[in-house]
Amino acid sequence: MNVHELGREPLNQYGSLEPSIRNIRAHRPLDLNCERWRRAHPQAGFADWRKLAQDCLRQGLHYNCGPLEMRPEVIDRVETAEFTRERIEFNTSPWFRVPGYFYIPKKVPLPAPALVVMHEWGGPLLFGSERICGEARHPAIVKHRNLYSGGRPLADFFACQGYCVIVIDAYHFGCRAPRGIGGLPESYEPAELGESTLEDFEKKVRELLYLGVRQLNWAGATWCGINFGDDSRCVDYLLSRPEVDCRNIGATGLSGGGYRTNVLAALDDRIKAAVPVGWTTTGDYQQAYNVDGAIGTFCLLPGVWDRIDVPDLISMAAPKACMVVGSTGDMVFPPAGQKEAARQISLAYEWCGSPDLFSSYAPEKPHCYDCEIQEKALAWFDLHLKG
Repeated sequence: MNVHELGREPLNQYGSLEPSIRNIRAHRPLDLNCERWRRAHPQAGFADWRKLAQDCLRQGLHYNCGPLEMRPEVIDRVETAEFTRERIEFNTSPWFRVPGYFYIPKKVPLPAPALVVMHEWGGPLLFGSERICGEARHPAIVKHRNLYSGGRPLADFFACQGYCVIVIDAYHFGCRAPRGIGGLPESYEPAELGESTLEDFEKKVRELLYLGVRQLNWAGATWCGINFGDDSRCVDYLLSRPEVDCRNIGATGLSGGGYRTNVLAALDDRIKAAVPVGWTTTGDYQQAYNVDGAIGTFCLLPGVWDRIDVPDLISMAAPKACMVVGSTGDMVFPPAGQKEAARQISLAYEWCGSPDLFSSYAPEKPHCYDCEIQEKALAWFDLHLKG
């Protein structure tokens, strides 16, 4: 794939090993890609493909989060004119107790529709849910919000619009970042760190990412599997709250949060609507353009990407109401890859018989979930979760 096909100069390739990688990629069967499978099985239906693709993805996650025993706890509450924000903890598995926030909107009838809102991958790893929740407690959060979300805490925005919201720290982020290894102290509070110390700790946490991949793999799991297990438990948590309208639950997030949204929408049928932002492409376009800046630990799924492609995540979400946001100025993903992904998903929704439940929004913006995109997402959720 050349510069003309990509529409941009590639950001990174693999030097002398690039030809071999392209040959491996070209040789993969992609036999469960929706468009290819449909051509190969003209007598079959969408539901037949969807089950096979979901089975492939579930198996590729290599993770079982165990029996549901959340033991939820509310640590404290903050009251505002628009919502109550609870700081919570609950078990997503017998081995993970996860911190996060739950919002109860005011000025709307309860139970209310709810959203699982996911923080980004890129940014300060020492902060997770606090990137998108509440008052900014550190200059690094202020900087991050100004760059990616128009200065707004994303979860607060949706709560102000009448949604219950849950946000958790993803694995290796915030309170779940490693401690007591690699020069990191046994205990630290990121919001209390000076900027130079925060930068030093950030570097140390990032240096532990590859160790984390190897540890999870040797434990028989994947990073994506942990994410999906935790995110699906967020849906369980929402269902446990009387304030939530259990029939109307959505999911959204930017970047790595957009990828998590893709997977949750693909596999959890309790999700009714989704807006993944800033994570749409195809394997062919992305490999040729930018792997180093886009493909993180949360994407690594041996046995999956040789059979399905990234657009298939939202394709298998059908007939959920999904709006995929891919900005044309996003330097992480090539516009041609985003356009091809939207084309494939659109065909899948037509095959499913629900073409109106898919929308692709491609603003001329960088990699962000700014105020304008937030308003578009809100309109989508209002239509499909409140309409």
